[in-house]
Amino acid sequence: MENSTLIKSSHLLAILLLLLFPDPSTPSPPPSPVSCTNGRTNNCTVTNAYGMFPDRSTCRALKVVYPTSEQELLQFVANATASKTKMKVVTRFSHSIPKLSCPGGSNGLVISTLNLDDVLNIDKTTMQITVESGVTVKALIEAAAKANLVIPYVPYWFGLTIGGLLSTGAHGSSLNGKGSAVHEYVTEMRVVTPAPADENYARVRALKIGDPDLDATKVSLGVLGVISQVTLQLQPMFKRSLTYVTRNDSDLADQAVSFGYQHEFADLAWYPAQRKVLYRKDDRVPVNVSGNGAYEFIGFRPTATLAIQTNRITEKAFETEKDADGKCGYSQFATSTLALLSYGLTNNGIIFTGYPVIGYQNKMEASGGCAFGLEDGLLTACPWDPRIKGTTLFHQTTVSIPLDRVKEFILDLQKLRDLQPAALCGLELYDGVLMRYSKSSSAYLGKEADVLDFDFTYYRSRDPMTPRLYEDFLEEIEQIALFKYGGLPHWGKNRNLAFDGVIKRYKNSQAFLEVKNRYDQDGLFSSEWSDQILGINGSVIVNKAGCALEGLCICSEDMHCAPDKGYYCRPGKIYEDARVCTYEDFTNCEFKIHVLRHITNGVFKIMSSIASWSTVI
Repeated sequence: MENSTLIKSSHLLAILLLLLFPDPSTPSPPPSPVSCTNGRTNNCTVTNAYGMFPDRSTCRALKVVYPTSEQELLQFVANATASKTKMKVVTRFSHSIPKLSCPGGSNGLVISTLNLDDVLNIDKTTMQITVESGVTVKALIEAAAKANLVIPYVPYWFGLTIGGLLSTGAHGSSLNGKGSAVHEYVTEMRVVTPAPADENYARVRALKIGDPDLDATKVSLGVLGVISQVTLQLQPMFKRSLTYVTRNDSDLADQAVSFGYQHEFADLAWYPAQRKVLYRKDDRVPVNVSGNGAYEFIGFRPTATLAIQTNRITEKAFETEKDADGKCGYSQFATSTLALLSYGLTNNGIIFTGYPVIGYQNKMEASGGCAFGLEDGLLTACPWDPRIKGTTLFHQTTVSIPLDRVKEFILDLQKLRDLQPAALCGLELYDGVLMRYSKSSSAYLGKEADVLDFDFTYYRSRDPMTPRLYEDFLEEIEQIALFKYGGLPHWGKNRNLAFDGVIKRYKNSQAFLEVKNRYDQDGLFSSEWSDQILGINGSVIVNKAGCALEGLCICSEDMHCAPDKGYYCRPGKIYEDARVCTYEDFTNCEFKIHVLRHITNGVFKIMSSIASWSTVI
């Protein structure tokens, strides 16, 4: 499984990136998400691209297999079904944050789609492409472009695989046509599922448009079987014209919805502490319009290991010292640097000369050079590469808010921001709050309405018991989005609490579960995690000391925070139903006076009550 739009990790020292390693052609590619002690296949651990799941658990499997064809895949599934072995699919890089690739128990089988990476057919007449599920977005884009065709919308990170991004409902940003979700452009899909003994324990299900089961399989969380092949509808090649405009956020609540209808590929990056919004004015133009621009986003380029480590050390120091002003200054440096480097845009593939940047769709729609290249001994890597000591580590809250509620949501966030602007500077170190548009979907686990998707990425400590600076503000934003406004979490991102009871918000959840039970009666592709998020058995909530710090629970008592470090469970500041871990400095003179006044008032009320009672007696 994969995270549809990987972390917005432009991060802080983009200048160092270019000065130290200006040539992005030979980065160290990311490590495999599967590691085995006995050769390549046995006694394995499974993780994600970041080397850590939300609950920090270790996922184990007995074996990993690497099918190279649908026939081999069919045989692996059949063997596991016959022996009642739990199975899960893992993709090339495994960019999903939750434990979607973890099979139940330590005796499970992991099926890697690493070698299911062939482009099988391109039909120029129907403008359709058929690929195996392990094909990356990068390879898909390149193959289509050779036929003078394009896929209109994809996530911005092209290191995802087709099977992984479909399983989690990944998308780009657009309200045009069918919208920005890749699964809306699926015309056919082949899925290998368990089967009874009289069908040799496995079968290939071939689904086409019109088959109601396709609405289950095209966003499946990997619990229905293994996607073998996918056919996608393409479009003729076109160009795009992109201009970034920075504006004050005073009218963001009014502009956020309408902006999505004004430009086909619109998105917004909000820097709340700076009260700024970066508007992406991005539209298709005919291929005969002059321009050969390209977009290689700074944060997805190979980053010097020294820069990655320096970024982390610096941010950790601000966190440790509770230096909000330092963090705000650093965030301004980061956003200014991104603007100075034109966010990775070039007018000719080499330099930026001014807006608009006009280029072919295949050069503008996605990037991710840090995941592809030759090994350079980790001199450079993706900023989140877990092999680097002192690498980037973060939480990510990604929630889709219905368009008709976006204005109220943004106004609430601005109200919270105005209480303490410095509390949100940390978001700006990760390229701010990315806002992308997506349309309602027929997929059973797809978007329930037209939405604006909000990505919040923020600091995570290596120590699960260490709170963040302004811990409470980010927790309150998370709870406002999920509970006050009924937002739906991205299946490939988020912390545990985002998935608590979420399946009840999908009107077709029962239809999805019916397909699941029909395709996999024994639940061999299910796990404890998938059963929890689908409401089948158990809960994703883990109540223990410090659980609220990691998003494993919403605090209900102080021990869920970090009382030994001054963080206590308190109501939200503007959303009273929220329960958040708030820092209270008992050494602060003003706080002592506040507490003393509170105690004095309490004593006075008690004495008054006693006096009144005595009078009555």
